[in-house]
Amino acid sequence: MKNRIRLLAIDIDGTLLDTRFQLSQANRQAVLAAREAGVEIVLVTGRRFGSALPIVQQLPIDLTVISSGGAVVKSKTGATLWRQLLRKEQARAVLAAAGRDRKFAFLLFDREGVGQIVAETLQPEHPSARRYLERSRPHLQQVARLEDALTEDPVQVLFAGALAPLRQLEEKLKHAPFAQAISLARTEYPLRDLILLDVLDRACNKGRALARWAAHRGLRAQETMAIGDNWNDREMLEFAGLPVLMGNSSEELKQTGWAVTGSNDQDGVAAAITRYLLSA
Repeated sequence: MKNRIRLLAIDIDGTLLDTRFQLSQANRQAVLAAREAGVEIVLVTGRRFGSALPIVQQLPIDLTVISSGGAVVKSKTGATLWRQLLRKEQARAVLAAAGRDRKFAFLLFDREGVGQIVAETLQPEHPSARRYLERSRPHLQQVARLEDALTEDPVQVLFAGALAPLRQLEEKLKHAPFAQAISLARTEYPLRDLILLDVLDRACNKGRALARWAAHRGLRAQETMAIGDNWNDREMLEFAGLPVLMGNSSEELKQTGWAVTGSNDQDGVAAAITRYLLSA
């Protein structure tokens, strides 16, 4: 390979984990083998760091975690290396612009314990959103109005709901007066009729965060390989010299012409690592 890969960036959900949200032995061993071969590992996820930590702890190697769609970068031990928060004034503007769709909204903060996730209701209408809150009980705070919790800058405003209303909301926010001050990252799960729409600070995304980390490590884009499956991975894949899409990615994303590996239920990450790193 003309440019040896020295940095491997891997998305978590839909990529490293299978549809049961499990890390397969094949994927685990392939990541460990890549690290043993001298490749630096970065997990790049839309999850907040605390939610990614159980996955991180299954990999007994040094690695870096780019979490919350690129907003927070931490070491494996939880030390904050960099973060880009959404200004609370912009969060307020987003909630106001959402109108009735604010019922899909949560606030996420970079803090310990209760208050990492703030919600107005503990029974959102989408079943996936309800399960998300149930799993997050130790970190969940309920308030009468989300604006009441904006005493400091959040990491993001998260909207979780069905495809149709959140696609419409995304278009509304794209054309809002404050649109240039925010970034939107969409993760779609059509089979579950679910969209996760992250509202982040301006120019904040997985790709920008990965590029910043690579530069910090003295590495070029050509020395970076990225594996992802969804729309919020696009900027990360565009940055990488070697972008690889999962087989479970949408057909629209596959039109980019990027390499495609197996699905997340077929150990696609392991197959990609073996083909492009360990056999190179």
